[in-house]
Amino acid sequence: VFLGNGPSGICLSYLLSGHIPYFKRDSIHPHPILQRKLEEAPDVSILDQDLEYLSEGLEGRSDSPVALLFDTLQRPDTDFCGTAESVLTWWHETDRAIPHLVLGKNAPGGAWHSIEGSMFTLSKGEWMGLPDLPFKDWLKQKRRGLRNNRATAEDIAQYYQHYVMKKGLQKNFSCGTVVTSVRKVSAENVSKHAQEDLQEHSDLRWNFDEESTQVFQVDGFFRTEKGDKEPFSVYAENVVLATGTYDSPTWLGVKGENLSYVHHQLSALEEAVKNNNIGIMSDPVLIVGAGLTAADAILFAHHCNVPVVHVFRRQVSDPGLIFNQLPKMMYPEYHKVHQMMKEQSAACAGPYECYVSLPEHHVLSFGNDKKCILQDKNGYQKAYKISMALVLTGSNPNLSFLPNNGIDLAVDSDQPVHPKRNPIDVDPFTYECTQQKGLYALGPLAGDNFVRFVQGGALAVASSLLKK
Repeated sequence: VFLGNGPSGICLSYLLSGHIPYFKRDSIHPHPILQRKLEEAPDVSILDQDLEYLSEGLEGRSDSPVALLFDTLQRPDTDFCGTAESVLTWWHETDRAIPHLVLGKNAPGGAWHSIEGSMFTLSKGEWMGLPDLPFKDWLKQKRRGLRNNRATAEDIAQYYQHYVMKKGLQKNFSCGTVVTSVRKVSAENVSKHAQEDLQEHSDLRWNFDEESTQVFQVDGFFRTEKGDKEPFSVYAENVVLATGTYDSPTWLGVKGENLSYVHHQLSALEEAVKNNNIGIMSDPVLIVGAGLTAADAILFAHHCNVPVVHVFRRQVSDPGLIFNQLPKMMYPEYHKVHQMMKEQSAACAGPYECYVSLPEHHVLSFGNDKKCILQDKNGYQKAYKISMALVLTGSNPNLSFLPNNGIDLAVDSDQPVHPKRNPIDVDPFTYECTQQKGLYALGPLAGDNFVRFVQGGALAVASSLLKK
């Protein structure tokens, strides 16, 4: 059972549906050592080879050796702006398929359906593609091209849905489901009735290994067309956590943050503009944060002539600020926001109307009268009358369905799971949790935060499950 139907879950479903990658004969990989290794066993699938041996010595933009391996097999020289074709060929070996069920709240594509459709991806469009169906080829069928090599969130969400249909994976997907609990139970306690019920309601074969003494019980509910909640329980020897990190926006933890005008998602601003609740004559919108979501909110407000007060803790020149790491040519809109942050501070008026930048400030409180108290680095406080506040300082995974919120599975088991600071501790070549056998973690939960690299985790899980 997979929890999460985003790109990680879709890619793993493709692999477990019997789609097996092999090294394409006569293809040449630009990495000579990897080429030599691939030529050693051309008749053995990549899934059946030693992933640690194949990935040894590879370097790139991920800390995961298997992520780098699968990425370079699919896009051999993409980091050097090359266009070399994939060195993989795919065979459909139905006898090697592993029965599985993919549970997700949204349609296939996961959180991509929750992102405003016109927003452009940070990554190149070609890096958003999944195995054996290049994103560019799909976009050509729509007679569309990529702007600055980037795609919109709407394109990506549609592509993932199309991928599931095109590859015949939809029978494995159960959308509109919410998982409330995952726990280990004795296999003997899984009643005969439950087994029969599962087989009756599924085309899949649910046969537990006779040696299994414990299995996972996954409880939850799915929403009917009438909006009712219908409970379910399924049992599995292996569970894959691929729920991403989009579920729980980060809160500041200040007084008044729970007031109705304080929001934690960009969609609240879009909704307010759409309903004409705010506009050019409104009090400013307070935007808190200095990441890409905050930048998207600023761009949206700027486009709609909505005044903005922008608060963030860092200096504008801080090298850790994401804007200082992005090439200007490829990301002109984010460069524009960075320019606004630099040139339009409260102390010094700049060329941008309806926008004020307050670097090295933080929020002290939100009042019932829509007044927000801010404090600068010297302790000086100032009140702003605002129309609404958007706290866009990141998000955290929601692992409330796991015992102790999954904290026991993290690298530091005293701290909550965080995709960058404290991911789930997994074996780098199987992605199985070191603290719980049979439980796997993929994507941001395991520290892989880009679509191009989450696929390596899926390769590792598939390889591990096929060898069990």
